Amino acid sequence: MADEIKYEYKTVRTVRGTNGLMISKMQKDGWELVEQVQGTLRSTLTFRRPKKPQPWLLIGALVAVPVILAIVIGVASALSGGGEKEDESDKPVAAASEKPSATPAPTAAESTTTEVITPQNNPEFAALLKADSCDDANLDFATRHAGQTVAFDGSIVNMAPHGDYDTRYDFLLGPGDQGPNTTVGPAFKYEDVNTFDLKLTGKKIPATVDAGDKFRFVAEVREFNADQCIFFLNPVSTEVR
Repeated sequence: MADEIKYEYKTVRTVRGTNGLMISKMQKDGWELVEQVQGTLRSTLTFRRPKKPQPWLLIGALVAVPVILAIVIGVASALSGGGEKEDESDKPVAAASEKPSATPAPTAAESTTTEVITPQNNPEFAALLKADSCDDANLDFATRHAGQTVAFDGSIVNMAPHGDYDTRYDFLLGPGDQGPNTTVGPAFKYEDVNTFDLKLTGKKIPATVDAGDKFRFVAEVREFNADQCIFFLNPVSTEVR
């Protein structure tokens, strides 16, 4: 039928506890949830939305414009190229190096010093800890600060075995002290680590850790997965609070 609605589909995998956030994000973008399969740790969500008709005539016109411009520029360049080459031959080769750089080279101390990013010394990070887990601020921060170290007071939102291992886990972390009830801030994740990788410190180090436990997390920024709304970190140290 000519009026039959055609849909595009998208499947997203989420960590348990973040389904609601992902569904809300996708619905804001016009997607409709059609199937949800719950696993032990991850859920598979399937969405759909009507396909938009392609304005082929407009696309063709837009494509033609740069082609015409390229032809015009090429002809103009060919007509004036000879004179330009003659002028350039008179310029000294070393002229480009005569102007000193406006930015001084960093000293050895400056290039090796790495400041730990905290909510107290970085307003961007402070705002991120109060933002939605699917907010664009997550991707912006991860892109700009990949490889740098952050520190924040938080708690374990969820802890589950990684794959078939009973000594390695996926930790879902959140800012604040709410543990599984955390609703604000990024969904930070340590993936495929054991308790030794947490590098626990503090006056009273627990024998085991679990959801709801509160720590001072120091971690390396890895990447943000926009499809899952998960912000990946690598543990550096974990101080008991």
